[in-house]
Formats: sequence, structure tokens, C-alpha cells
Amino acid sequence: MSVDHPTPTDHARELVIGGYDTHVHVAPDVMERRIDDVTLARRFAEVGLAGFVLKSHYVPTAERAEVVRGVVPGVEAFGALTLNGSVGGLNPVAVEIAGRQGARVVWLPTVDCANERAGLSSMPPGATRPMWAALQDELAEQGIVAPPIEVVDEAGKVVPALHEVFAVIAKHDMVLATGHLSGPEIVAAVDAAAGAGVRRIIVTHPEFTSQQLDVDTQRHLAGRGALLERCFTTAYTGKVSWELLFEHIREVGPEHSLLSSDLGQPFNPPVEDGLALLADRLLGAGFSDDEVRTMAVTNTRRVLGRQRDNACPGSTR
Repeated sequence: MSVDHPTPTDHARELVIGGYDTHVHVAPDVMERRIDDVTLARRFAEVGLAGFVLKSHYVPTAERAEVVRGVVPGVEAFGALTLNGSVGGLNPVAVEIAGRQGARVVWLPTVDCANERAGLSSMPPGATRPMWAALQDELAEQGIVAPPIEVVDEAGKVVPALHEVFAVIAKHDMVLATGHLSGPEIVAAVDAAAGAGVRRIIVTHPEFTSQQLDVDTQRHLAGRGALLERCFTTAYTGKVSWELLFEHIREVGPEHSLLSSDLGQPFNPPVEDGLALLADRLLGAGFSDDEVRTMAVTNTRRVLGRQRDNACPGSTR
């Protein structure tokens, strides 16, 4: 049965021209996805978006991204790595190989982090459960479960393996994203990463059910140079209210926020609409054109090292 999804306004589409979606889940993947990466790149070209970061909870994506760039040269697809059990957890070798292949983003553990293992039951009533949760359940039923990945020790200090990971990220000037860690873990990780010379840091969906970072914590992280990621799906799927999302952006400041979609699920809107749909929501809540463009374009380009040739509204890129 077809599902009716909202459609972005022309104004919102114009505002996000030249932006990157730093968080998409598309095929090929180990679970059903709405669209494949090559087709998505062609659709991004049609709507004037500059590119996207291919996120998988389970496999590296740098090789896929290189293929996409070759097939659709007008759109920049970036590879990534998520440090879950399937790649050895906090594995500096995996990060080094990904860096040599041109991967741009390294996510700290998501589905296998200790915090997420403890937080699956915290979904608010009516929220859509993540697709990966069903896969995790299936693996558990088969007895194929990685141990929970701990990123801090009993004293709250970052574990040695994570220091090794940060050194490799800094060497390749990759982007660190904080994954599904808890608030205290995120603070410890960001402080340690900044101290290790990591220059590009994204705090992954701070409003998500397993993060729920308060404003003071978000401000601290912004003060360390991190960008707070505001994902379309977090509010769209009922995991947090739109009002709380808007309040956090206002309290921390749009200049410290970055928009992404986190889209690709077959039941959600088209991936290429995500940034513009979020822009429409923000405009409706009173945010200005300049604030929206800062979050959707300026900051997404800056964190990926693409400040040059910053597209202007009305351009084709």
C-alpha cells in the first residue's frame, strides 16, 4: 500500500541547495532500504544537493562511495565506518583501512554500544522502532551477539583502544560522529578526541531516545567545537517532539547545529526530500532563512571540508 508523504516547498528546496546530507541509510544494506545509493545520487543532482554520507551500522562504505562518485560524478558520495562488533568494535586497524580508502566519517558504536543495549526499552509510546533493532533481535535469537562495546572505564575515562582510534581519525582528518553513546560517554569521548587533535566532530542525534542530551551538555560539546546533529527522522518518527528539537536548536544556537535526514527506511519519506522537509519545519517554527541555510549548507559543507565553492540559492550545486 502506498504511503502519502509530505512534499517540501520550493522555498525550502532552494534554501538547502548545495548542502550535504551527512547521515543516510540506503541500499545495498543488510536490511530493506527505500533506495539504492546510485539512484539517490541521481536524485540529489536533480534537486541541487551536493552529496551524502553513506552510513551502515554493520559494514564499511568507502568502496561503495567511490563507485557512486564514478557513476554520478556531479554528486559527492562519502564513505564511512561504524565501530560496531561486525568490524571489530574499537578497531584502529579498521579505521586506518577506511581512512586509506577515503572514508570521511567514523561513527562510534551504535547498535553494539553498552548504552544502546541498555536503552532499547526507552522508546516513547507511538514511536517507530529502528529497523536495526529487529535485526539485532534476530541475531540474538541465533546466539550471534557481539559483547557490548565499552568506551569508558569504571572511572569514566576513555579506554585505551578509543585513544588509538582517535589518533587514526586525527591523522586522516576524518569526521568523528559520536554514535549511540550515553551523555557522559559522549562528553568523555568528545573531550578526549578534541585533545587528540580530531578537528571535525558531530554529536549524533542528541535528541534520540538513547542520547537525550540536555541543553547544558549540548552547550559544553558545542564549546569543544562539535556540531549538534538535528535529524529529521528523530522527530518525524515520534522519538522526540518537534517542539523540543526546536527548543534545543534555539538554546544551543543554529551556528552549532547541523541538519541531516537519517532517512532511507522504506516507510519514511524520500531521502532526497529530508533536508528540505526539515527546513520547512524549521521555517514554520520561526527560524530564518539564514539560520536554516547555516545548518543545512554552511555547516554540512564545513564539517566535510567542502567550504570552497559554497553554492548559493538558485545555483545548480
